Amino acid sequence: MATSPAARPRRDAASPARTRASLSSAPSRPTSLRLWLRRRRGLLRPAGLGLLGAGALVAAALAVMAVDPYGKLAAIWDGAAEIAAGGGLQVTEVQVEGMHHTAPDLVREALGVRRGDPILGFDPHWAREQLEQIAWVGHAHVERLLPGTIRVRLEERQPFAIWQRDGRFSVIDREGRVVATENVGAFGRLPLIVGLGADRAAAPMVDALRGAAEVQERVHALVRVSERRWNLRLRNGTDVLLPEGQEVAAINRLAELQAKQGLMDRPLLAIDLRLPDKLVLRLPPAPPGTPPAETQKARSSRG
Repeated sequence: MATSPAARPRRDAASPARTRASLSSAPSRPTSLRLWLRRRRGLLRPAGLGLLGAGALVAAALAVMAVDPYGKLAAIWDGAAEIAAGGGLQVTEVQVEGMHHTAPDLVREALGVRRGDPILGFDPHWAREQLEQIAWVGHAHVERLLPGTIRVRLEERQPFAIWQRDGRFSVIDREGRVVATENVGAFGRLPLIVGLGADRAAAPMVDALRGAAEVQERVHALVRVSERRWNLRLRNGTDVLLPEGQEVAAINRLAELQAKQGLMDRPLLAIDLRLPDKLVLRLPPAPPGTPPAETQKARSSRG
């Protein structure tokens, strides 16, 4: 029996649909990445656990460092320094420049380092702070020079005067800071200043005396009186009383009197210059058995 032409196209149209359905239901070929993951499925679980553990350790370390960051970072750095020391980064030489009055033992103690120590474990900033705690040291510069040298440059305070207070002697710098209390005799050529507050106020007076050589060579000590004014104690025992706030003018006046009259070489108890238009000379007591004499003489002086 012949098939009608109308039915034939319907069977042909259904055939591609069945074909597509059968292709879509057929298993697809896995990609190379999927095959690689399938083959290593047994290793992925331990690796994941390892990553989680490492993450937990990192988080714990960050938490601890947040509480004590310097201590933990220092421990990590010390460990790295030990490793580096094993590779040859060790302290082999310590160079110190500018050390004239500072005791070497104090420098070694402040640096806290010895030959053979890991050089990366040495902290230049900490060493500088320790060095500047030494009385003689004004400023310190510390640096590491790899592989094994530590260089130190000291800027010492300059001895300026010897300060006497309550029977104790100290060497001070220009700002009045005590730099030494031992072996003071080695600085005997420095000016001697005496009294409370003399340490902080001496610099202008010492400068004024340096400008009047005839006065300076006869002065034994500068004495601070009531933290307000100065007396000059001469080598012959005479006291020169200076006016408060007018010390330079009085010293220049004293130099003129010395040049004209040799005033400071006379046996006097005191020379009072506190009044600008008057000179008061105090004579020493008369020897016993001598007739009463004038022990104080005053005269006008406008020179």
